[in-house]
Amino acid sequence: PHLAALVLARGGSKGIPLKNIKLLAGVPLIGWVLRAAIDAGVFHSIWVSTDHDEIEKVAKQFGAKVHRRSPEVSQDSSTSLEAITEFLNHHREVDIVGNIQATSPCLHPSDLIKVADLIQKEGFDSVFSVVRRHQFRWSEVKKGDNKMTEPQNLNPAKRYRRQDWPGELYENGSFYFAKRHLIEKGYLQGGKMAYYEMRAEHSVDIDIDIDWPIAEQRVLSFGYFGKEPLKEVKLLVCSIDGCLTNGRIYVTEDHKEMVSYDYRDIVGIDLLKKRGIQVRLISDRDCSKTLSAMQLGCVAKVNVTSKLQVLKDWQEDMGLSWKEVAYLGNEESDVECLKQAGMSGVPADACAAAQKAAGYICKSRGGCGAVREFAEHIFLLLEKVNSARKQ
Repeated sequence: PHLAALVLARGGSKGIPLKNIKLLAGVPLIGWVLRAAIDAGVFHSIWVSTDHDEIEKVAKQFGAKVHRRSPEVSQDSSTSLEAITEFLNHHREVDIVGNIQATSPCLHPSDLIKVADLIQKEGFDSVFSVVRRHQFRWSEVKKGDNKMTEPQNLNPAKRYRRQDWPGELYENGSFYFAKRHLIEKGYLQGGKMAYYEMRAEHSVDIDIDIDWPIAEQRVLSFGYFGKEPLKEVKLLVCSIDGCLTNGRIYVTEDHKEMVSYDYRDIVGIDLLKKRGIQVRLISDRDCSKTLSAMQLGCVAKVNVTSKLQVLKDWQEDMGLSWKEVAYLGNEESDVECLKQAGMSGVPADACAAAQKAAGYICKSRGGCGAVREFAEHIFLLLEKVNSARKQ
C-alpha cells in the first residue's frame, strides 16, 4: 500500500505570520519534519499541502511534493481532516496518510519507521503520537460556584512520588497516521487503534510566539540533524565578500578600494580560534590588500577560480573528514562548498541558490554579524556533540 507523508502548512497563521517557514535554529520550521520524513525512508511520497507560494518554495527546496489546497479548506475554521480528505480526493494512489505536524521540530526518523511498521505490518488502522506526563489533575470550579475542587487522578493523602507513578498518556500532536477507508468515513483515529509513545524531550509543539526561543534550545539539544552523527568542527572556511563584509566595495578618487566589516565578526573569529577551530578565508577576487589591512591572522586564498577545489585541498591537508568542516558562503560560487561541508551556513541576504544549499540561515546579513552568529551556532552544536559523548 502507498504510504504518503502529508504536512499541512496553511499560509494564514493568527499567532505567528508564516510560522511554518519561520527560521528555527537556522532552518525553516517545516524543514525539520521534512528532513525526518525523507530520511526515514518509509514513505512512497512526501507532500506539503499549502495555499501559499513561499511555503511551496521552501517545501520543494527540502524535497517534498506540493499539493495546492483549495480556498475552501484554507480558512481559519478549516479542519485538518477536511484538508487531508481533499488531498486524498486528488491522489487516488495513496492508501495510508501519515499526517505530520509542521510544528513538531524534534521529530526523528526512528519514530516514523516504527509507526510505519505498526500500520503496515501489524494491521492497525490508525496510529497517533502520545507523550507520558506526570501531572496531577483537579476538577475545574467555575467562578462564582460555591464548590470544592476534587482530585481527578490522585489521592491527596497518598501523593505519588514521580518514580512510583507511571504517569498518563497525552496526545502530543506530532503525527496521526490513518488508512484511507477510515479518513473517508470522517475519522483520523478509529478502527484498530494504537498509540506511539514519543520521548518527552522530542515532544516539542510550537503554538505561540513565546515558545520560539525555548523550542530553539530544545531543537539544538534534541533535534534531528541528519543521518550521520555530528562531529566536532575543526575548520571554518568563510567567504570574504558578502559574509565577512557586506559585499559593497567603495572606490576612492585615486582608485583605492575600501570595504566595511563588523567588529562582532572579528570577535567571533577570535572565539573560534580560542576553541581550537581554524578559520580560513576565501574569495573569488583579489582582496589581499584588504585582508592585510584587517590583520585577522587567518590563512586566506584569494583570486580563486574554484572554491570547492581549494576547500578540498585544505580538508585533505588537515586530514579532516567533511563532518569536521564548516563553511559560510553567500553566492552561487559557494553552493558546492555548502553542500560538501558537514556544517554550512549563509547570511540572511545570501542568494537563493546558496540558501537552498545551506543547513543554517543566519538572521544577520553579510558584514553585519553573520560570522559571529554562525560561530555561536557552531558552539551550540558542539555542546550537543559533547553531550552525546558523555551519554
